[in-house]
Order: sequence, then C-alpha cells, then structure tokens
Amino acid sequence: MGTPGFAVAPLKALLESGYAIAGVVTSPDRPAGRGQRLQSPAVKDFALANHLPLAQPEKLRDEQFLQQLRAWNAALFVVVAFRMLPEEVFTMPPKGTVNLHASLLPQYRGAAPINRALMNGEKETGVTTFFINKEMDAGHIIYSEATPIAGDENAGQLHDRLMQMGAALVVKTVDAIAGGYASPLPQPPAPGIPLKEAPKITAETRTIRWNQPPETICNHVRGLSPRPAAVSELRHITGAPATPVKILAAKPETTAHSLPPGTLRIENNTLKVACLNGFLQITELQPAGKQPMTAARFLAGFRHPGEYRFGQN
Repeated sequence: MGTPGFAVAPLKALLESGYAIAGVVTSPDRPAGRGQRLQSPAVKDFALANHLPLAQPEKLRDEQFLQQLRAWNAALFVVVAFRMLPEEVFTMPPKGTVNLHASLLPQYRGAAPINRALMNGEKETGVTTFFINKEMDAGHIIYSEATPIAGDENAGQLHDRLMQMGAALVVKTVDAIAGGYASPLPQPPAPGIPLKEAPKITAETRTIRWNQPPETICNHVRGLSPRPAAVSELRHITGAPATPVKILAAKPETTAHSLPPGTLRIENNTLKVACLNGFLQITELQPAGKQPMTAARFLAGFRHPGEYRFGQN
C-alpha cells in the first residue's frame, strides 16, 4: 500500500527479492497541473507495468474494497507513504501490517518527516519499520537505520537517499517476519527529550519569515526544496501587486546590519536578503510563471532592485 515514488522503491525491491505481491493498493487518480488532467499515482504506474493486481479505493472502509483485500489473502501488508488505515484493515493479515517511516522513530511522527527534520536543522535522520497500531507511527519497531544529513542537503536529495535505504530495510523486515526471527520492540521513551512532530506541510508553513536568523531561514529553504518550495513575495515600494517567488537554494551569512528584514542587497552580482543578524544569499529561485533560475540570471533582468523588498516582517 502506497502512493508516491517513495513507495515504488520498496515494492520493486520486494519483487526483485522473489516475494509474491498478492495485490497493490494506492490512491485514486487525481487532477494535477495547470490543465488539471487526471494523474495516476507512481505506485499505480509501477503495478500496471508489472501486471500486479490493483485497487484504488476512495474509502478504506468500503465493503467492496475489504472483500477484495480478503480475497487476495495476503500474509502481510506493507505500507509506505499511504493513508491512515482503519483497524479492520491493518489487523486483517495473519502476520500483521508493517509501515516504513522516513525518520528515526519516535522522533518525527507524521506526514512530513523528511521536510521537518531538515527545517529543524537536524544532523541525523533515518528510516524505521514498525508494526502499525491504532496510534499514528507509534507501533513496535522492527528495524531502524540512521544516516547523517549533509550540511547542504535538501529535501529532494535526502528523499532519494532515504528511499533507497528504506527499500532495503523493507526487504530486511519482510525477511525477518517470513523467517520468524523478527523481534519488534516498543518505541523507546525519550525522558527529558521533547518529541518532535512532522505535521503536513501547508501554504502557511512554506512562507519565509525574514525576521529570523539566516541559518534558520536556510534550513527552511532546504527542507522544502525543490518541492513544494519555500515562498516569499517580492514587493515594490509603490504598493503594486506582489510577485510570489519560490526560494530553491540559499546560503546563510552572519553579518551585522541595521536593515529591515526583507531588504534586498545586491553585491558583486549576488542577491542577498536582510534577516535577523545577517543575510540570506539566494542562489536559486523561481518567480511565478517562470522557470527556476540562478540568482545571477534573475539579477540580469531585474531593474531598480532598491525599489523592492521580500515579504513582510
């Protein structure tokens, strides 16, 4: 059970390891893009290409869907980047239902663990497999594997690394369950260490607050790049309509100044934005309606930069 590309890699790894896939469950096709054409999930495309039985239920408690699951008679359910399952689904298979999560549980339970770890400036993350229970991402852990986060790594790059790590961990997990030597353990308590959550990314989450330190804003940019991307509005002093801009890559610079947050500073063909106790040097951005571009290319066609500023305080 899964939907995006992150879920395809474990499915492919299980097939290549010789496991029989009784069926694949994914989300229904959804409208996407400017034309709002129906787009199929990556998992569906892989399932059809490999002639695997497929279900795309709107509701996971639909009786017709539940009958289909029972008819597949799977020994184990494997869930990767899917929806919350009702109890009648995750308790159905005799060997249980396992989930792959892109964090070192119990930290970063929720929908956006990769984004949130980077946004919070974490130096380490990983992948975890666990048995699903009634609580979100709180079941007994089977395996986990850690990896350091590079200082300039963004969400897309980390996603791809964790996807491959997760695929291997899913095979290791299924091997252990099939072989009868899996030893799941309760998620460890973290006395004195607050648990960090990973809630869904919203439009408000994406907005850059320029009255924060440059390192904080840089982590925000990394954690949302390349998609859905951190955003700000480029405003003219005349009060003309603002232009939304995606900030895709940046560097922090700690330099004392007295400029209001959001002020642009152009130096040696570099684009810097004033923030708390420093500047954010933007290296890649995407104005609304245009393709991603380097800061140098943006500045080449940018007139009177002193009349503009980013965002609001």
